[in-house]
Amino acid sequence: MKKSILLFVATALFAVSSAYSQTYQVNADNAIVKWHGEKVTGEHNGEIQLKEGSFTVENNKITAGNFVIDMSTITNEDIEDKENREKLLGHLKSDDFFGVAKYPTAKLKITGSSAFINDVATVSGNLTIKESTHPVEFEVSRNESTYSAELTIDRSKYDVRYGSKSFFDGLGDKMIYDDFDLNISVTVD
Repeated sequence: MKKSILLFVATALFAVSSAYSQTYQVNADNAIVKWHGEKVTGEHNGEIQLKEGSFTVENNKITAGNFVIDMSTITNEDIEDKENREKLLGHLKSDDFFGVAKYPTAKLKITGSSAFINDVATVSGNLTIKESTHPVEFEVSRNESTYSAELTIDRSKYDVRYGSKSFFDGLGDKMIYDDFDLNISVTVD
């Protein structure tokens, strides 16, 4: 009888621990979202602030999550001249690019992931920019309470047309490549 009870308790504990789920709130103040884009004649980079974020880990997999990026906070780090830097930022916030007045946020909804192996998992989700939503897949690395990812995004899928060869011919050295990168690092509480 004692063996049966111990076996039942051990089985119940295993079932509870294997189905353990933890939802993490991201510390938005400490989150880092860096962007990098290239054009034929050069490149630009900067940061954007995370407004909020959370995700759930269950059975060593990220099973769900929601992140909101405040597009009005986009900065530039490579142009030293204030006037030229503000000109670029105004253009990025305009309808030519992200239309921040109409679309103040971008959103990432995580739909699942592979299991973490050596603290790396492949994550799937849906990214929304300018009300256009498309699936994305990227790797997430974890180091204790810090999770990091790099996403390469094709802006042409999100109707970000300015200087894109996907929409315009004959751009020559005015062409801006469609892909841009986001490097994200978040810490959970």
